[in-house]
Amino acid sequence: MERLKTIISVVGILLLILSAVLVYVAMQGLRELRPAEDYEDRGVHSFQPYEVYPVQVENTGASGRERRMRPTKTVYMVYYRAVDGSGYQWSSEASSKDRGREIVAAGEMVERRVLSIPSGGTYITIEPDQTAGSYTEALQERYTRAAGLGALYIFFYITGWFLLKALRRLRKERAEGFSD
Repeated sequence: MERLKTIISVVGILLLILSAVLVYVAMQGLRELRPAEDYEDRGVHSFQPYEVYPVQVENTGASGRERRMRPTKTVYMVYYRAVDGSGYQWSSEASSKDRGREIVAAGEMVERRVLSIPSGGTYITIEPDQTAGSYTEALQERYTRAAGLGALYIFFYITGWFLLKALRRLRKERAEGFSD
């Protein structure tokens, strides 16, 4: 029974830390989120795959010793370029090197909407049925939901902690009252 209490306590604290990080990251995302007015719609463009390259990314799937031993992992990115000669490019992660090669060999066109960010001199690509407004709304909703879930867990954790503390104090007072 004592071991179960310890496990529950440790898991609760780990979830509390994870929730705090989630709230922090979500709030950062909300703070850095550009308003829809910052984007300039450049229309829907057709992109064709032209190459697969291995890319080193942070190994977020591992933990502990495994992450220290292998801080990065290799993923395969399929690179696309706009067929209209506009110079726009886009990349997508492939599940494996062979799958990436299959995508390039098939040469299937992909439609993407290009949103320019004039103030930054860059652009992003999104699904063709999205607009700048729907894109920013979806991101805002996602960040808000993540922050809300993290804050909700923190609230319940703190509430539960105070309730347990009050129950222990009440039990202690009752035990002392009966011994008198």
